[in-house]
Amino acid sequence: MRKHKAILAAAILALAGAMLPARALAGTVQPDIIGLFPKDVGEFAYADLKSARKFGWYTQLKDQMLPSRFRQFEAFLASAGIDPERQVNEVVWGVTAAAPETGEQIVGVALGQYSPESAEAYFKQQKLPTTKVRGYTLFAFGSGVGPGDIFFFFVDSNTAAFGHRAILEKLIEVRFGAEESLLRNEKMFPLIDEVNGRGLVWGVLDQGFTRMAVQQLVPEAAQFPDAPKLVAKIRALTIVIEADREIEARFQAVCETTDDANLFATLLQAGLLYRRYQENPNNPDLAKTLDEVKVTPRGDRMNVQMNLSEEMMQALLRRNTFAVKM
Repeated sequence: MRKHKAILAAAILALAGAMLPARALAGTVQPDIIGLFPKDVGEFAYADLKSARKFGWYTQLKDQMLPSRFRQFEAFLASAGIDPERQVNEVVWGVTAAAPETGEQIVGVALGQYSPESAEAYFKQQKLPTTKVRGYTLFAFGSGVGPGDIFFFFVDSNTAAFGHRAILEKLIEVRFGAEESLLRNEKMFPLIDEVNGRGLVWGVLDQGFTRMAVQQLVPEAAQFPDAPKLVAKIRALTIVIEADREIEARFQAVCETTDDANLFATLLQAGLLYRRYQENPNNPDLAKTLDEVKVTPRGDRMNVQMNLSEEMMQALLRRNTFAVKM
C-alpha cells in the first residue's frame, strides 16, 4: 500500500531547496490544469521542482523522497533524450481511493518544455506497448497489461500526463467533457482554491486520505482513548509550505465542529510530546523540531505550524529523517 507521507515528503523535498533571501513566489496551478483531473480524486498536490533543484542537496532529497511512480516517469523520459532535470519544472498529482478491481490509482501532470513528436517517434521505434484513447497514444512503462503498469502521453508541448491506465483514461475523458472534473468536487475544490498559490508546495487530502495520513504521520496519537473516532471526524487536511530564510509548513485540519477541533488539537499535542520523548535519545534534531511545533485550534479548523532553519533541515537530512519508501 502506498504510504501517505507522500505530500509531506514532496513538500520537504521542494522546500529544502527554497532557502531564499527574499520570499519565494508561490506556485499556482491554473484552472485548466486542475480541470484535467477527475472529480473523484481524494489527494491533490503540487510541487515546484525547478526551485528545489537549484540547490546542492536536491539530489539527496530526491533519492529519499520522490514518489517511485514519478521516478519511473523521469527514467522513461530520459530514455527518449528528454532531460527531466532541465525540462520538468512543476508536478501536479492526484490519487483516488483504492477500489477492489483497480487498487489505488495515481495520475500526474508534469509541466515543462517537451518535443512530443520526436519523443513519440523514439518510443514507437522501440516498439513500446501502446494504447489509443481519443486520438492520444498512451505509452506503457512496462508490459502494458499489468495492474500496476504506468502509462504516459503528451497533452501538448508543455504538459505530459502519467499514471495508472484506468485513471489516465478518465483524465482524457474529463478533457473531452465525458467525465466531470475536479473543479466540480464541492468538497475538494474550495480547499484547493484556498491553498492554490499560497506556497511552493501545497496539497489537499479528503476525509479518507486524511485519516490514513494522520495514522501514519502521528501514529502515537492513535494510542489515546477515542482517538480513532475523533480522527474519523476530520473532513479534510490542507498543507501549505512557504520559504523565506526559514521553511514554514502549515497543516490545517478541517473538523466537523469547533469542539472536535479543540479535542483534536489536545490529542495531537499529546501525540507530539510522546513522539518527542521517543526521538530524543537517537534523533535529537527531530525531537527539537517536534518541540517547536505550534498547534492551534481556530473555529472548526485545527492549525499546525512548524519552522525549520537551513541548518536544522541539513541535520535532519543527514539522519534520513524524511526518507519514505513508496
